[in-house]
Amino acid sequence: MSFWIDSHAHIYAKEFDGDRQEVLARCTAQQVELIYMPNVDHTSIDNMLEVEAKFPHQCIAMMGLHPCSVKKDFEKELYLVESWLQKKRFAAIGEMGTDLYWDKTYWEQQQEAFKIQTTWARQYKLPLVIHCRQSIDETIALLQPFAGPALTGVFHCFTGSVEQAKKIFDLGFYVGLGGVATFKNGGLDTVIPQLDGNRIVLETDSPYLAPAPHRGKRNTPEYIPLIASRVAALRNITLQELMQQTHSNATRLFER
Repeated sequence: MSFWIDSHAHIYAKEFDGDRQEVLARCTAQQVELIYMPNVDHTSIDNMLEVEAKFPHQCIAMMGLHPCSVKKDFEKELYLVESWLQKKRFAAIGEMGTDLYWDKTYWEQQQEAFKIQTTWARQYKLPLVIHCRQSIDETIALLQPFAGPALTGVFHCFTGSVEQAKKIFDLGFYVGLGGVATFKNGGLDTVIPQLDGNRIVLETDSPYLAPAPHRGKRNTPEYIPLIASRVAALRNITLQELMQQTHSNATRLFER
């Protein structure tokens, strides 16, 4: 039996504090039955684990350090991440990666944090969940020395080209498609039809990047079917076919 899986949502964020249970109930009604939660840094861990404990069959935690939280003291943050990886089994190492959009000040530290977390992914046999805003090529280059059958993961919020996607697939990784797929000028209309269907997962990145027609408002995992409708139309397949395919892909990615 297939259902929708949101491979990346910050459902533990404060934006959901007032109605989280209701949102999750609506997700179930929309057949969004699994939600993978990426960590950000030390400030998000407690909330994330609390949500996982309260909704263990629907909300699954990851552990990692977001590149926008990589500062001068990033080693302290990584020490905390590693201590959690030693204590508990997580679905993935993430959200980690690189970001050249917001701030380039700590680019060297971002690269070091990336390499350390990628090493942990191999050590703990966990997939990577990679953030790469305006840094896809740089991230692919960072990942290539680690490539091999022991390492997989997903480039979340993929907005790149067909050529970049092929490089990602060649590394044994997946791409996460989210709200940008529904944007009129999102640039993915010509890319999505050419992607390897066995390497696609769906995501919302809630509460950010809400799909049309909710753009600019709070995003929620219950909008996965809106994203799926656009992706299925672009790929000229049925919603049911896309559900089966992305369910299988996400299950393989996270090995559940």
